[in-house]
Amino acid sequence: MADLSQLVKAYDVRGVVPDQWDESLAELFGAAFVQVVGAEAIVIGHDMRPSSPGLAAAFARGASNRGAAVTLIGLCSTDQLYYASGALDLPGAMFTASHNPARYNGIKMCRTGAAPVGQDTGLSRIRELVEAWQESGAPEPVATPGAVGERETLQDYAAHLLSLVDVTSIRPLKVVVDAGNGMGGHTVPTVFAGLPLDLVPMYFELDGTFPHHEANPLDPANIVDLQKRVRDEGADLGIAFDGDADRCFVVDEHGDPVSPSAITALVAARELARHGGSGVVIHNLITSWSVPEVVREHGGTPMRTRVGHSFIKAEMARSGAIFGGEHSAHYYFQDFWNADTGMLAALHVLAALGGQDGPLSALVAGYDRYAASGEINSMVADRADRLAAVTAAYAGREGVTLDELDGLTVTAADWWFNVRPSNTEPLLRLNVEARDEATMARVRDEALAVIRADLLSHRSVPPRPHG
Repeated sequence: MADLSQLVKAYDVRGVVPDQWDESLAELFGAAFVQVVGAEAIVIGHDMRPSSPGLAAAFARGASNRGAAVTLIGLCSTDQLYYASGALDLPGAMFTASHNPARYNGIKMCRTGAAPVGQDTGLSRIRELVEAWQESGAPEPVATPGAVGERETLQDYAAHLLSLVDVTSIRPLKVVVDAGNGMGGHTVPTVFAGLPLDLVPMYFELDGTFPHHEANPLDPANIVDLQKRVRDEGADLGIAFDGDADRCFVVDEHGDPVSPSAITALVAARELARHGGSGVVIHNLITSWSVPEVVREHGGTPMRTRVGHSFIKAEMARSGAIFGGEHSAHYYFQDFWNADTGMLAALHVLAALGGQDGPLSALVAGYDRYAASGEINSMVADRADRLAAVTAAYAGREGVTLDELDGLTVTAADWWFNVRPSNTEPLLRLNVEARDEATMARVRDEALAVIRADLLSHRSVPPRPHG
């Protein structure tokens, strides 16, 4: 029996194939999914990993055997699956492990209209059913299995995205795109077709073994090739997508990374303009101070929330927000069923840059106002003990406030930092921001000294965002 406690995460199913799960288990997940969401029909897509087609087909069998009609859309990005769920008004399942190494695979599931399925919205019940069926045997197929058919959605997905951004008057741009051998190599040629772009493709060959680098652009090592190519080509910008192409990262004409907070602020300003200069914009508590400032400057109402796409999507639906952004380069749009799409964010960047004459570095300077540490991970013996130590170190300081919306956030007039535990590893994640570099460095080093006072290992490990 598979150990589902190691496989079913907070937002999705993810593990090593075939060590932790295989097609027989995928079939049980398909049956459980349609039972929990009460689906009479579903849509399924998959990425380019070698194990993805077989796992997706097995999931489809499980769903069909429970009576659900199945629409297979084949190779797609995760946001293309969200498009299909929204446009077809169907629950959906996407087979991908995002930025994880080749031996991993997983399932991202959603209800009708791309509404997320997480631990609190059905995933725990799906796990219970699969565990029970592992012990007692799979449920008997219904008398009349659901039909299984195929449908092409890439062109319609591209058309929908392009209907949400005015790209009719952008100037010609030279853009380098690093798809990381992931699904961006499948979607970018269709979405960018017809735009006044000199496209320089990198690693567009779909290859789930990731022969060039991991498809995780948040790790600086994985954008080195892109940065060099932008400089060598004299390009206007570079864009990198993660493995399932639901996140995008941007570098400017110098090859310097543009922070996801700056992209959040830029897109927020544009979305507020599209919606008449008002609306709620959601940002998680690790995004820069610049995000709520820009939102207010453009007539919007910023709303701070916890890290994680299930929280963001739930708050988007509850508040009627028009846009949301996270520090991990997930961008959420009301006009995209509150789901995240890196491709739509990329189109906004291209439209903003192409709609004026200056370089990208100058354009984003107005949205990148403070000095930030980036995410620094520390492996500790006792996360709760270290969080308590940080609380004790800063509680009662004059002019300093503490809150526990997600981990611990400590805020002063000229700086703030957040420390939060990893969901899956013995790590504390630190993010620091200040009004100048010297203050940021001082606060960072002071906070790290408290966090690492009882450190198991003095090595920092790179961030592993949800993807």
